[in-house]
Formats: sequence, structure tokens, C-alpha cells
Amino acid sequence: MNRDALQKLGKEDLIALVLAQADVVGQQTKLVETLSGQVTLLKKQVADLEAKLGKPPKTPDNSSIPPSQGHKPSRQERRAAARKGRPGVTRALAENPDTIVEARAEACPHCDHGLTDEDQPEFHAYDHIDLPPIRPVVTRIHRHRGLCPCCARTFSAPAPEGMAPGSPFGPGIVALVLHLHITQAIGFERLVKLMDEVFGVTLSEGAIANMLARAEAPMIVAAEKIAAEVRSSKVVASDETSARVRGKTWWQWVMHCSTAIYHVITDSRGAKVVTDFLQGSTPEVWIADRYGAQNGHGQERQLCLAHLLRDAQYAIDEGDTVFAPAFKALLLRAILIGRRRDILKDTTLAQYRADLDRRLDKLLQPPPTTAAGQGRQEMPQRSVPVRRAP
Repeated sequence: MNRDALQKLGKEDLIALVLAQADVVGQQTKLVETLSGQVTLLKKQVADLEAKLGKPPKTPDNSSIPPSQGHKPSRQERRAAARKGRPGVTRALAENPDTIVEARAEACPHCDHGLTDEDQPEFHAYDHIDLPPIRPVVTRIHRHRGLCPCCARTFSAPAPEGMAPGSPFGPGIVALVLHLHITQAIGFERLVKLMDEVFGVTLSEGAIANMLARAEAPMIVAAEKIAAEVRSSKVVASDETSARVRGKTWWQWVMHCSTAIYHVITDSRGAKVVTDFLQGSTPEVWIADRYGAQNGHGQERQLCLAHLLRDAQYAIDEGDTVFAPAFKALLLRAILIGRRRDILKDTTLAQYRADLDRRLDKLLQPPPTTAAGQGRQEMPQRSVPVRRAP
């Protein structure tokens, strides 16, 4: 609209025109603010992507990525990485063979001359191993009852010990079924076929379900004994991972010491799982990764050395030449000492611990050369496995 047209407008028209223009300006201002926010966000994303450029890829060797998601080498790569040959070894002979066969020739294969034992000393011994035909042992029980000739009362003979009426399957078959289903993860349908085709035992999926149900009570008793042994240990290690249960994400927890391992599956990943398990006990050392729910359960917390080694390797891959290589060497030294702790004296372990502390203090002085190295150096925990096992 030009000047002449504006001069011809009345007061009310001018006011309406100004208000309309103000509304347009307000909308444009909001649009500019929105676009400015998007530009700021995009700048941050670009900066993050630029910061990642040149960083080494995450692998199972330098991060917590599971091996199943790592790079699978091709056949040529596997051949190139194959280690050099070494002297061959033979299978050790059984200490107590069931049968010994002396293989001797009756006559010379060239001239048919008769041979004696003295003509052919032993020159080679080896074992031939095989399984005998597998078949179930069926024991038929005939119970008897009668009338006592003395008191004239009826009586019934008791069932033999361990062979009570009811389920026909003995403890050997039950133990085998539990092992194959629980430990070897063989499903009901395949387990029915395996028991029939390999062991000659005919059973149904319902029979397997009944075996598992009857085993629950004694398993709970055994599990509680294992849990009590772990709770009473001075050093306890723990970890957790996801598991799918009935279409939902649950969590597998494992708490173990040097003599026992306790495993539980629950729908929670919170610290309550650990506190409920410990029932008020507090180990001297709690070994775990950096997950927050693993913190605060022991008098002292030791970070998992496998995680620390992978982190150190990532910092090395990223280019750190100051802290990460020396820190990895320190961890490997501590692991070697830890593997010998059962044969070392307490005083020797204390000396090793003091030496590792001095080495670590020295490592913390020079600044790392990469961000990953700085992150590793800032960790306050000192994780050296030189404590004596419980």
C-alpha cells in the first residue's frame, strides 16, 4: 500500500491495519525464535559429530559391546591371524582301563612263520573308547500282603527304599532330565525324543513337567545354602544382564564368591535386588561394574577389571600415549599377582598392594592426551586384586 492510499484511510482503518501488521510481526518473531533454537541444536549436533570424527570404533575389546555384535573376521582374516603350529600332543591314556587287549600276530605276514610272545615286544599303546548299549534298568516290584499267623492281622510289605509307588522314574532319570532341560536348555519336545532315541526311556512332556515341579522344593533348599555361603563371604562379585521372560524384559543377577555362585532372575534392575539378597550382611569388598545399583553394598568397592581393561584399550585406540598404556600394564600386573594370591603370604600381598598404589599415584600425575584417557584417570577407585580370597 502506497502513501496516497494510506492518507485516504480513516482513523479506524489505520488502527486495524497497524494491529494486523503487529500480528504478522509477532508471528514472524516466534518463527525466528523457533528457527534460532533449531539452529542452536543443529550446531550442537554438528559439534558432537565432529568431535566423534577420527575416534576409534567401539568393539568388544575396548568397550562393553557384547562379542555377538562385534566384527566377524572373514576366512582370510582368520587364516592370517592363525597362530603358528606347535608340537602335537596325544590323548593321555586312561589310568584304569576296563579291558586290556594284547594285539599279537600269530604268524609273520611275509613268510607265514609262526610267532611267539617273545618275538614281538610291545611298541604302541592306545585307548579305544566307546559307549556300551544304553538301555534303562527296569526293576519290577511285586509287593505282598497277608494275614499274620500270630496276631491274625493283615499286613502289607513296604516298598523297597527309593522305589515307592507313584512316578516310575528313579533319581538317575530325574537328574538327567533336569540337567538336559535346565543346564543344556533342551526343550520338552526335543527332550522327549532324546530320552526315547538315545536312552530308550519313554516319557511324556507332562512327566517332564512333573519332574521339574517335584524338584522345586529341594532346589530352593539347595539354593538357600548357596546364597548363605555367598553372603558370608568377605569378597563378593556381582553383575546383571537383561533377559526376556514371557515377552517382557527381566534381569538376570549373579552374585558369587570363590566357592559359590547364586543366580536369580527378577523383573527389577534396582539395588533392592542386592539388598534383599544380602539380608543385612556387608561384605568387605564388593566387585562390580559402574552401574549405580551395584554401589554401596560392601565396605569397599572394586571396579570390574575387565571393564577397566576395555576402557584402557579404548583410550589407547583413541591415541592416548601417557596414561592408558601404563594403566593397562598396571592392571595386568595386578591380575597376575591376584592369580598367585593363594600361594603368597599376607605380608607379600601387602607389599605388592603398596607397590601397586605407588605406581598408580605416579600414573595419576601426568595429564592424559585424550578425552578417554582423562575419563579413566579421573576415576577415584583403585582396583587391584591382591586381596586374599575368602
